[in-house]
Amino acid sequence: MFLQITCVVLILSELAAAAVAAPLAKPNCPDRCGDVEIPYPFGTTKDCYLNKGFLITCTEPSSSPAQPLFGNVVVTNISIDGQLDILNFISFQCFKNSSGVLDDDNEPSLRVLNFTISNTKNKFVAVGCDTYAFLHAFQNNEPFSIGCTSTCQSLRNVVDGSSCSGIGCCQVDIPKGLKNFTLDARSYDEHVTVGSFNPCSYAFVAKQDGFYFSSDYLESLRGNKTYPMVLDWAIGDTTCEIAEHQPGYVCGRNSQCYNSQNGDGYLCECISEGYEGNPYLEDGCQDVNECEADQNPCNTTTSTCKNTDGNFTCICLDGYEGDGKITSGILGCRPIARANKSSINIIIPLAISIGLVGLFVGGSSIYCGLERRKLIKLKEKFFQQNGGLLLQQKLSNYRASMETTKIFSAEELQNATNNYDESRVLGQGSFGIVYRGILPDNKIVAIKKSKICDRTQIEQFINEVIVLTQINHRNVVRMLGCCLETEVPLLVYEFITNGTLSSHIHDKNLSSSLSWEKRLKIASETAGALAYLHSSTSVPIIHRDVKPANILLDDNYSAKVADFGTSILVPLDQTELSTLVKGTFGYLDPEYFYSNQLTEKSDVYSFGVVVAELLTGKKALSFDRPEKDRSLAMYFNSAVKEDRLHQILDDQIVNDVNINAIDEVANIAKWCLSVRGEDRPTMKEVAMELEGLRIMGKHPWVKADLYTEETESLLGPPTHSFNIDVYNGSSSTITTAGLESMRTQVVKPLDHDGR
Repeated sequence: MFLQITCVVLILSELAAAAVAAPLAKPNCPDRCGDVEIPYPFGTTKDCYLNKGFLITCTEPSSSPAQPLFGNVVVTNISIDGQLDILNFISFQCFKNSSGVLDDDNEPSLRVLNFTISNTKNKFVAVGCDTYAFLHAFQNNEPFSIGCTSTCQSLRNVVDGSSCSGIGCCQVDIPKGLKNFTLDARSYDEHVTVGSFNPCSYAFVAKQDGFYFSSDYLESLRGNKTYPMVLDWAIGDTTCEIAEHQPGYVCGRNSQCYNSQNGDGYLCECISEGYEGNPYLEDGCQDVNECEADQNPCNTTTSTCKNTDGNFTCICLDGYEGDGKITSGILGCRPIARANKSSINIIIPLAISIGLVGLFVGGSSIYCGLERRKLIKLKEKFFQQNGGLLLQQKLSNYRASMETTKIFSAEELQNATNNYDESRVLGQGSFGIVYRGILPDNKIVAIKKSKICDRTQIEQFINEVIVLTQINHRNVVRMLGCCLETEVPLLVYEFITNGTLSSHIHDKNLSSSLSWEKRLKIASETAGALAYLHSSTSVPIIHRDVKPANILLDDNYSAKVADFGTSILVPLDQTELSTLVKGTFGYLDPEYFYSNQLTEKSDVYSFGVVVAELLTGKKALSFDRPEKDRSLAMYFNSAVKEDRLHQILDDQIVNDVNINAIDEVANIAKWCLSVRGEDRPTMKEVAMELEGLRIMGKHPWVKADLYTEETESLLGPPTHSFNIDVYNGSSSTITTAGLESMRTQVVKPLDHDGR
C-alpha cells in the first residue's frame, strides 16, 4: 500500500510540474478573463502587462461570464503569434421609410498606436444597395483611405456568398501597416428608392474566414452592433537588430526575435519544436519532454529514450546498433551482424575508399555541365517569371519596338547601384523601389526595382514597359532600358535631379522658391505632356494616376511626367474602357469611380486637382479640414463659385501684377474639375490656354498670340472657346477665328526697311 501511494504521489507531482512548465502570464498574475486566455505581454492588473498599450480590462458582470475589453471593444482571443481577435463596431447610416430622412448613423474609430489591422486575416466590407464606404487610417504616419461602392435596384441580382462583387455588397483587400482607423458608411441617394428592403448603408472590417454575405444583411444587419476582426500586434516600433541591444528587450531564454510583417516592431518565438511556452516571459520557453509523449519517438523494444534540452536521443540496447529513432516506420536500432573482425577491418575501409573515388570522378565529370544548365534554366525561369513572354506578346500586339531600348545585364545594374545599397535609394512606391545608378560612362540613371509579388504586379511592370516604349516627349520621363534576367524585374530611366512637384509644393523650405512663373510653367508643360499622351502617340495613353508625386522637376524646373505603372493603352476604335478603379484618393475622377468607365477626361480631372494644389499650396485630401472641405477639388470649386478664391490662394504667388492670370488659371482648373466628364475640356484645350497665358506673362505686348507654332504643331489649332479676362477683368469669348484676327492686328510684320 505504501509503495502504491508513493507511486501516485510521484505521478501527480510530475503532472503538476508539467502543468506549470509552460506559463502564459507573469507569476502571480491572472491568466484568464472569462473564456479568454490572457498571455503576457497582455495583462489585466497592475504590473501584469508590458505597458498600457497591452492592458486588458476584465469586466465582472453579475449575470454573465467576465468579458475582456481592449479599449471599448470585446476581445475574443489573444495569440502569442501576434494576433488579437476582437468584436469591432459596425459603421452605419440609416434612413426612415424611404423618406430620405436620416434616422441614425455611427462612425466608429479605433485609435491604437502600436497595433495594425491584419492585412492577411481581414477584408474591408460595405453592405447596401445605395452605398459607398471608406476606411480612413494612417500608413507610415500619413493619412490613407480605401473604399468601395455597392449598388442594386432590387433583390433579384443579389447573390449570397463569401465574396462580394459590388451588387449589394463590396469588399477590398486591406493594405499593410494601417493604424488608427475610422469607418465611414454613406449613401448616394438617402436609400429613397431601395428603402423598402435596404434602409441602411453599412461598413466594417470583417475577419476573412468568418464572413459569409447574405441578402438578409441588407435589412437585418442593423441589429448587429459589432463584427469579428483581427488586429496584428508587436513589441515597440524598432527591428530586432536594434531592440536586442536596448533596455526593455522582452524575448526570454530559449527564444528568438523576428520582425513584424505588418508595420513596425518585433515578435518572439521559441527557438525550436523542442521548446514550448510563452517566449515573452524570462523563462517562458521550456523544454518539451519528447520521451513522455503519447507516441514514443524511440522503439522501446530495441532502445531507450533520453530527453535533452530541446531534443531527445534514442540509445540502442545491447546487441543493437543505429540511432534508435523510428523513421518512416523503419526501426533505427538493428541487430549487430556477427562477422570475422579482421574481415570487417579490411572491407569497411576499402568500401569507403572505392565510394569516395567513384563520387569524386563522377561528380567532376558532370559538375560543369550541371552548373551551365542550372544557370540557363535560372535565367529562363526569371525571364518567364518577370513576364518576358507577356512582354513579347504585347510588343507584337502594339507593333512597338525595343530597338532604341537597351537590354541591361544583371551585373551592369548591380554594379551601377553598388549592389543596391540603401544609400542609393531615391524613393519607394506601391510597386517598387527606385535607386540612383551610375553607369560605366558616368551617366546617372534611375533604376526601378519591382517588388516580389503576385502576377498583378508583374503585369504592372510589363504594362509600364509597353507604355514607355510608345512615348517620346521632352516633358515625359524617358525609359532607357530594362532587365529581365534577375529575380525581380528592373527598369532604367533618365535621372531627374530636382525631386517631385509634391515635395516642392508642400515643403515650406522648397515652396518659397516656387514662384508663380515657375508654377505656371510646370502646369503648362504637364498639360502639354498629357495632351501628347492622349492625342499624339501611336496608341492613345491614359495615365490614370496624375498627381504631384508623379511629376518630377529638373534643375530648370521643367516638368517630367513619371510613373506609368497604372497607365493603360486605349484601342483606337474605343473612347472609353471598363476597368477596375485605380488611382489615388483626392485625385480620382468621381465619374470614373462611380461608373468604372475610364476616359481621357479622367486624367483631365486629376490634372485639375494638381493645378488647385499649385494655386493653394494645400493637399488634395486632408482630414485636418472640415468634412465637407476634406477634398481639395470640392473646396476649390466652392471657393471659386462663391468668389472666395483669393482667400485660399498661396500667399507666396499673389501680387497685383499676376492676379488676373491667377484668376484665369483658377477658371481652367474649375473647368477641369467639372463633375461630368463631358463638361470638361480636352488636354489639348487646357495645354493651349495655359501656354497662351505663359506667353502673355513673358511678352505682355503679344496679348493675342495665345499659342506658339510649336504648340500648334503638337496639339493642332484650338477648337474650344474660353472666357478670358486677362486685361480688364471683364469676360469675353475668344474663338479660333478671333485669335487669328487678334494675331493679325497685334503682331504686325516688319516693313521692308526693318521698322
